[in-house]
Amino acid sequence: MSTDQILVVGLIICALAIPSLLAAYSESRPPRAGAIMVLIGGVLLAVALTQKAGGYTFAEIPQVFMRVIAGWIK
Repeated sequence: MSTDQILVVGLIICALAIPSLLAAYSESRPPRAGAIMVLIGGVLLAVALTQKAGGYTFAEIPQVFMRVIAGWIK
């Protein structure tokens, strides 16, 4: 996997963890699944940011998403 793909997967996993964390908080139960998802997504983000020379900027993220999704569709 390229660093672009790792970044996109990490961001998607972190975004999907938010509803799980909110549901656990609202039901007063431990957020185990959400915490595991945040951990996995965070590790993927850290790997992507450290493996790419120069890293990523916030302005690049939409372009990276489009490149990765276009590559997956093709």
